[in-house]
Order: sequence, then C-alpha cells, then structure tokens
Amino acid sequence: MAQGSNFVDYVKVCCRSGHGGAGSAHLHRDKHTAKGGPDGGDGGRGGHIILKGSSQHWTLLHLKYRKHIIAADGERGGAALRSGATGADEILEVPLGTVAKDAETGEVLFEITADGENKILTPGGKGGLGNWHFKSATQQTPRHAQSGIPGKEQWVILELKVLADVGLVGFPNAGKSTLLSVVSAAKPEIANYPFTTLVPNLGIVGYRDNRSFVMADIPGIIEGASQGKGLGYRFLRHIERNSVLLFMVPADTDRTIAEEYSILLNELTSYNRELLDKPRLLAVTKSDMLDEELENEMKLQLPPHIPYIFISSVAGKNIQELKDMLWKVINS
Repeated sequence: MAQGSNFVDYVKVCCRSGHGGAGSAHLHRDKHTAKGGPDGGDGGRGGHIILKGSSQHWTLLHLKYRKHIIAADGERGGAALRSGATGADEILEVPLGTVAKDAETGEVLFEITADGENKILTPGGKGGLGNWHFKSATQQTPRHAQSGIPGKEQWVILELKVLADVGLVGFPNAGKSTLLSVVSAAKPEIANYPFTTLVPNLGIVGYRDNRSFVMADIPGIIEGASQGKGLGYRFLRHIERNSVLLFMVPADTDRTIAEEYSILLNELTSYNRELLDKPRLLAVTKSDMLDEELENEMKLQLPPHIPYIFISSVAGKNIQELKDMLWKVINS
C-alpha cells in the first residue's frame, strides 16, 4: 500500500478563475474643476489558473486532496484613470508529462512537457472598461462603465503520463524491476510474485562519457489488460510518452518468446495503435540459465523484424551491450 499511496497520476479538480473587476464611472472633480470629464479607470483582470511544469514533482500527490482551485477576483477601477489591481493567479506546479482534459467532454486541452512551462488552464475574466472609454463629441460625460466579465468555472482532469526515453514492457516477473535496479540507482521492490510493481518507477541510466537516459519500469501487463484485467489499462498510458519500448520476455516462459511478444504487442495496440510507430527492441531475460546451444536454438523462434539481445541482470550478461543498443535507437 505504501508503494501505491504516494504515486498519484490522476486527479479531478474544480477550477474557478477570478471575476474581472468593474470599470469606474467617475467624473473628475476638484476645487478648481466643478464639472470635469470622465476619468473612471478600468477594472482589473480576474486571476488565471495556470499549470506550471516542474521537474521537482514526480506525481500529482500534492493535488490529490485539493478539489477546488479558486483564483482571486480583479478589483474595480478608480478615479483619475486608476486601473483596478489584477486578481492573483493560482499557479499549480505539475510534473512533466501532465495532460489537462475537460472533465465533461474529455477534450485534451494541452500537455505540460518542459520544466518552467506555463499554460493557462482556466482564464480569468476581463476587467470592465471605465467611463472614459465612452466619451465622444455627443456624449462628453458618460455616466456608465462596463461590468467585469465573470470568471470561468470548470471541472478538469489532470492525468500524468510518465516521460522517459525507454519504457520497459513485459508480463509480471519478466525482470523489469531487476534490470532497472542494475542499470540505475532506482530501488524498485523486487520479489518472486506477480504485480510486485504497483506503480511506474523511473531510473536514470548512466552511459558512456557521462551521458545518461531515463528508463521507466511500467507495472506488469497481462493478457486482457487493455480490457481492464489485472491492473488494467491504468498504467498503459505511461507507455505513450516513452521514446523507445523495450519488450522483456524471460527465457523460462511457458510460451514461446514469439507468442509472448505477440500478446504484449497486441495489448499495447488494442489500447493505442499509435504505439506501433515507436521503435521496439526485445530483451530475452534470465538468459544466464541458457547454454550456447539452447540459446542458438531459441534464436530461431524469435519474432522477425525486431532487434533482440539475450541478457541477465543478475549475472550482468550483455547489460552494456543493451545500453549501447538503446542509446543508438534513442539518438537515431
């Protein structure tokens, strides 16, 4: 429970931006001017609700219990053409890869992908014009001004899709967490039972010449995941933002490697056919239990048209070679 409780990748919030301030209908008066002209200032804009990308956040946990986001109203205009103050914006920091959707229509509004990127989620109402805007040759002392435009209220879904260079795809116990723990400093839970990993784990993989790339361990897929079986399709969306997909099939699988790869690929394409366009590699894991003859025999049963490599995370077999393959595909 502790593992899943801190990883929040979906929140639904009610956003209400600030109302625009009313314009002023003031007429200039002082001890030297009995009947001056209009000098009412404009109302201030209502506060926006803004999403800001932050590389310091990895989940939406900080927004889980904040159901109502309310920005401040703009202030009304004043005399002497003084504009009202702009309502304070509400800035919500979100992790990179956060998608904002309209909760009623499901329409994707935008996505935050860069650190420091700002996008307006719910715009504040515009302030009303003061009466000085309405003076004319035939109406020199207008005594009316505009009201401010009301703010907008809407329910919004914020959905996190993990951004990574490499996404690990495989059935439970395929060795994904073990590989991530070997090639990075990440410490995912590792155990000999299905669904050990309940949330995506990220690790930074060190490469040659102080270069690096990000690898994501996506929770185990099972046959029928795209229809909601097992952990369901909740975590399949995290695969959408990975540049390269590394399919992992254990050498001791009960099926053939080609069959298991085909099932995994079918689950991904049933969820989103665009995943077929991503570069794919195949890693046959736990291959330290194979001798050379058996390994050569298994190579004849591999799926066609996909680069492959036999690895063992525990024994360190071909780990550097795997990094070389991934780096080449990422930068191709």
